[in-house]
Amino acid sequence: MAKKEFTTIGASEKLMKSMEVAIENMIGEIRKPIDPEIGGTQRKAELQSIKQTAVDCKELIIERQRLEQMVKDLKSSGEISEEKDYGGGFAERFSK
Repeated sequence: MAKKEFTTIGASEKLMKSMEVAIENMIGEIRKPIDPEIGGTQRKAELQSIKQTAVDCKELIIERQRLEQMVKDLKSSGEISEEKDYGGGFAERFSK
């Protein structure tokens, strides 16, 4: 049995799939309702946790979009240009 060769494209595609799962999990956490029984400090902490999860999720979406662009470039040219900026994609324009 031959060992499968490591490729940047293959690893990047696996990472993108894992990022999709992580994003979906984060969205699921954000959607969970806050227990109406809690109040005060606990409620504030829960809301802060939700906000942080949303920010982390947004950042993960932006990084996934950059990775997706990098994979497209690798597939089309076979290399990653040093000068290429992967930061100006769709997700980043709407992140602010």
